[in-house]
Amino acid sequence: MLRADGVTVSYDRHRVLDRVSVDVPPGVVTGLAGPSGCGKSSLARVLALLLRPAAGRVSVDGTDVRRWRHRAAPALRTRVALIFQQPRLAVDPRFTLLDVITEPLRVARQPLDRAERLAEEMGLTPDLLVRRPHEVSDGQLQRACVARALALRPRYVICDEMTTMLDASTQAHLVARLEDYRRESGAGVLAISHDTELLDRWCGTDSSIRHLERLWTRT
Repeated sequence: MLRADGVTVSYDRHRVLDRVSVDVPPGVVTGLAGPSGCGKSSLARVLALLLRPAAGRVSVDGTDVRRWRHRAAPALRTRVALIFQQPRLAVDPRFTLLDVITEPLRVARQPLDRAERLAEEMGLTPDLLVRRPHEVSDGQLQRACVARALALRPRYVICDEMTTMLDASTQAHLVARLEDYRRESGAGVLAISHDTELLDRWCGTDSSIRHLERLWTRT
């Protein structure tokens, strides 16, 4: 279980999350919705161990997170992957798409041959893999970012508005690939979006509503 318990986040004395709790069970898709500015992305970064909350507790499979960002224990950090909303802000512009996908494998000193299979599953052809971000579309770049997120076989995947501004076919492909991964690996997925129709299709519906967010679950 990936869990945030009573998490509070503030920026320049402006509180964007106030004692928020959420669970992401393994093997389940959990949907989180809310309007812009309600703190969805901040919560995603906290759960991905990239942002230390001002208060509250985060745990990964029962282990409390003590350190954050690059100081977090690798055994915890690699269990959680985050797919960002804007892929062009999430990659090194000097990298090729193949470099983007292999980056976590290189850091973890794992074999790079898995990258080619991931690229194929994401519909990235060899001619695209040698291109840099400015030479591909947003959809093609986001496909590479999803492949990168899955490279180390995370136990939890957080999708922070990953389909924003993408065409319907690319949206469907990304969701289908993550569903395949969830079923194959038993990973938990947190799908964050302001698009409630997308969450309805992906996660099913649940009548439970808390403050500015609604939670869906699908097993």
